[in-house]
Amino acid sequence: MRFGFLKFGVLLLALIPDSSSDTLRVRLGSVPEMRTVRVPLDPSDPARTRLGALTYLGGARLVSRDRVFGGFSAMQVLGDRFTLLSDRGNIVQFRMGSDWRAREIRFADLPSGPGTGAFREDRDSESLTYDPVAGKFWVGFEQRNAIWRYDGNFLKGEGAARPPVMRDWSGSGGAESLVRLHDGRFMVISETTRPDGGHRRGERVALIFARDPTDPAGPIAVLSYVPPKGYDPSDAAELPDGRLLVVNRRITLRDLFTAKLTVVDIRGAKAGTVLRGAEIATFAAPVQHDNFEALAITRESGTTILWIASDDNNEWWQQSLLLKFRLDL
Repeated sequence: MRFGFLKFGVLLLALIPDSSSDTLRVRLGSVPEMRTVRVPLDPSDPARTRLGALTYLGGARLVSRDRVFGGFSAMQVLGDRFTLLSDRGNIVQFRMGSDWRAREIRFADLPSGPGTGAFREDRDSESLTYDPVAGKFWVGFEQRNAIWRYDGNFLKGEGAARPPVMRDWSGSGGAESLVRLHDGRFMVISETTRPDGGHRRGERVALIFARDPTDPAGPIAVLSYVPPKGYDPSDAAELPDGRLLVVNRRITLRDLFTAKLTVVDIRGAKAGTVLRGAEIATFAAPVQHDNFEALAITRESGTTILWIASDDNNEWWQQSLLLKFRLDL
């Protein structure tokens, strides 16, 4: 019974928003310090490597003495270079090879964004994408329902927009997923905002932009995505064949955080299309499961690699996990 009340208490803490307009934003310290602690896929069976369509290649818990470290909501992986972005506008970058040891660690802060940056609401950065040709990053901000473009070193902001179609989105339903597609288009998926008439089916609003979403032209198509029942989409990444991989997250009293991965065929999608995915893996006990909010897709020796990271909400009872899988579709 006592354990049940504990779970109920921590779940309430997780659900209480901490991004109100009067909550001051705290930044990472000036000394970049982080270490990795290797973790098995299944603590009860350390030899286990299979999870649905995934093969576990290794993983680690990211640990730092900096009290602001964590809260990772988005990620990009370019070769051995990792960029993790927190929902406070904090940036952690490092290099890591097959030994799972972090090197060249860098702590930084988004150089600009909505508002003054003094409050959490100003830097509630929830999604991140990258154009390898232009060498630019884009960040989606919840609360403000805005998208900003930055240079490749996060030294300056170069453009911003609050697309009119996003202005009425709920404060917690902003651009939770932001993907630059291989053909140059961009896709945005709201975490909780529903299209008109989409409540019965559990749809979430999705947008497709023909080019840079900070361009005044706005989206060329408004469509919707239906996540697994009871789940909310928390990030997405494009697969080599043009389909979309979406991580969907749920919080319940019994299980706390669980997640489902779905593959969504967006090829040929037009305005009004209702997108549904095929489930390929579930993160739930006994395997590692936490508040998974960040995805990245890379290629190694002709195979598709999935990286997934969790947002620990800066809570002692959660973890900042970084897991690596081979995707076998």
